Amino acid sequence: MSVLTRELVESVHPAPLADEGGTVERASDEELAESLAAFLRQRPDRGPVWLFAYGSLMWKPELPILEKRIGRLHGWHRRFCLWQWRYRATRENPNLMLALDRGGCCQGMVQRLSLRGLHGQLSTLWKREMIGRGYRARWVSVATARGPVSAIAFVIRHDGPRYAGRLPDERVADYMASACGYAGSAAEYLLHTWETAERAGVRDRYLRRMQGLVAQRLMALRDARRA
Repeated sequence: MSVLTRELVESVHPAPLADEGGTVERASDEELAESLAAFLRQRPDRGPVWLFAYGSLMWKPELPILEKRIGRLHGWHRRFCLWQWRYRATRENPNLMLALDRGGCCQGMVQRLSLRGLHGQLSTLWKREMIGRGYRARWVSVATARGPVSAIAFVIRHDGPRYAGRLPDERVADYMASACGYAGSAAEYLLHTWETAERAGVRDRYLRRMQGLVAQRLMALRDARRA
């Protein structure tokens, strides 16, 4: 199997691209505040609040994290099924981001948030994850070696234009190998996610397969440019 590396990614995508501007409908501050308030009213208990991380939140949570554990979420699986036309993509070369879709299970990382200033932390998180109207927030129960925890998970919205459905892995890899935006390349996002998962002991055959497929396509793009 081909292996994705930073050197390979940078041989095809050496630098970010210029920002093309807004291409995704964004939720307003008022919508985000209402969504968060409604979500907090559904909080199952007054115990610790955990965040279930399965993609970039594993390596870039941007929140103070008090504790981390490996956890398994049943009933959901990670999949590159969320369209992205900005950030790590453009309209000409769209990208697919990770989301949780129905069925199966997902091994990831649960991160315990500080209860001090919790609302402010979650407001920041909502502006990151919910502004593009691609996710829904859910309270979920995640199994860990020290027992189940109640966690926040961001799952795919099936009712919006950003849901890509179950595209073949090979087609997803085509998009990801080509996509780059002002925040970097899609392949870099995959590399960070896969490497972080491996270091943490999160074993995921899907991530391993996708990094191999994207690596193959990047090598083909690199060799074509050198020819």
